[in-house]
Amino acid sequence: MRRWRIHPTDAALAAAVVGDVLSGVGTPHLATSYLKAMQRVMPVTFCTVFAVGSTGRIEAVSAASSYGSTAERTTERYVEQRFDLLDPNMAWLAARKLPQRAQLWLGHQRAEEVADPAYRAACYGDVGIRERASVLLLLPTGQRVAVSFYRSLAQPEFDAGDFARIEAHATLLADATAAHGRSAMAVQESAAPALASRLLTLSLREREVIGHLMAGKTAKEAARALGVELTTVRTHQYRAFRRLGIRSQKELLLRATADA
Repeated sequence: MRRWRIHPTDAALAAAVVGDVLSGVGTPHLATSYLKAMQRVMPVTFCTVFAVGSTGRIEAVSAASSYGSTAERTTERYVEQRFDLLDPNMAWLAARKLPQRAQLWLGHQRAEEVADPAYRAACYGDVGIRERASVLLLLPTGQRVAVSFYRSLAQPEFDAGDFARIEAHATLLADATAAHGRSAMAVQESAAPALASRLLTLSLREREVIGHLMAGKTAKEAARALGVELTTVRTHQYRAFRRLGIRSQKELLLRATADA
């Protein structure tokens, strides 16, 4: 397990990669856009984006996989079981003295280096992940962010060239994630305070479904946008409505615009 400081560079980046990264900002598909971007320059199979606030609460999360919804399901387990408290990257960032300026680091971790067996099984062993390389961001406000790229057992190990490619894109990824966070905060501030706080209790997939419904889409349209079955959307919708204490999409929209 290694971590080292990243210093911003002026290296020119491919326009297609930059476009892919920025396309996900402010949408439910942030990790998908990051995964697509990095796959242009090296093989990776998962991408996750985690942000934890100064109070220790998970504020934002996004995940994407090259196959199905494996990364999303894994991330839901990470959030529900609070594996961020066991995650060496997040624990390390939390223990650091707050900087005067934002700091960027690169972390590398292999599956066998994860001490907790439940965390190791859920996020590595059960889904065939070999290792991860993470862009780590620590802000003066205490917020800590990890943008991680994963390789499966079928892929080669990360090497010096891979780390150099991630470092070259680290500032872009950090800036895009910060912009995404500001966008998410703006959305929350436009919703009723009680609803905004409850949205944070939902699972990743439930938040995605609710986001589409708050945008005025039907359940069928949300299913099409997410690439899942209508019955899956209905299930997540039912669970989310129950947690939010509402009964219909109309009530959801009324609450969301109550303080706008």
